Amino acid sequence: MLRNLIPEQFSNIYYGILVFASFFITFGGIKLFRGSLPKDKGREYALNGKLSEGKPRGAGIILIITFILSSVLFVPLDLELIIYLALIFIEMMSGYLDDAAKVPWGEYKKGFIDLVVAVGVSVTYYTFNGSVINFAMLGIRGVKIPAVLFIILGVILVWAAINVTNCSDGVDGLCGSLTSISLITAYIMLFFLGKGQSYRSMLLIMIVCVLTYLWFNASPSKLLMGDAGSRALGVILAISLLQTGSPVTFIFVAFMLILDGGLGLIKVSAIRYLKLKNFMRDIRTPIHDHMRKVKDWSDTQVVFRFSILQVIISLVVIAFSIKI
Repeated sequence: MLRNLIPEQFSNIYYGILVFASFFITFGGIKLFRGSLPKDKGREYALNGKLSEGKPRGAGIILIITFILSSVLFVPLDLELIIYLALIFIEMMSGYLDDAAKVPWGEYKKGFIDLVVAVGVSVTYYTFNGSVINFAMLGIRGVKIPAVLFIILGVILVWAAINVTNCSDGVDGLCGSLTSISLITAYIMLFFLGKGQSYRSMLLIMIVCVLTYLWFNASPSKLLMGDAGSRALGVILAISLLQTGSPVTFIFVAFMLILDGGLGLIKVSAIRYLKLKNFMRDIRTPIHDHMRKVKDWSDTQVVFRFSILQVIISLVVIAFSIKI
């Protein structure tokens, strides 16, 4: 592991190497292997879905594998972090196999894998960190949650993060931009709280990997992350918020992801399970489709405006949270 070869007084050099190496490893990986990715078939139900037809899809497999390799190379890994990497890999592989399948996987099959991964993350975090949480924005800390309740809530957090991140992946650059802002917010919170140095290094690598992917995914995109990337990023986002000790801040740190993808989940659930056929009838979901179709926003306007709103919300979260 490279970190052990660098004297402590040169730790700043280590972080510089970590950042630039992660960029070049990811950039090179995408350049070398994007031709081997499955091609997008276009989505008839999605606004402008046909524009994606023929583009390499499933780039998340490159993104996540380069993240894992860089983490192994640069970060002192303990058992907790190794388990997280394994669960992220499982989520990525399930998404990639779905991306590459001739017949898309059913919701229940993907949902079962999401549940297994969510339980794994929640139990792992509880095992190594306990169930004491903070309510950062309220200045309340040290609240102990009963173990079973904590694990259930952790599963809900991971499941929600996977699905809202996945649902936002419908406009060039949107999922990557919003997720990177949310991950940067979590990184800043961890830095000021002085928590999880090894995980912070992993998170920094992930941020660089996502930003490198955006080099190719900016509108008009050259490739798409697919479920392989968006679902795995949801797992990483959930772990990051758990690591801050203030998992409730997920609501704000990922507010635009929740607004964009979460309302669609609520709408589908209300119509399918509660038989509310007219629920949110005049609102197209995901919300990015509503803004493009109804408000006539361009893809670039959607990405910039959603990102601006998330940056503003994240600054408020940081201002409140680092006072704990």
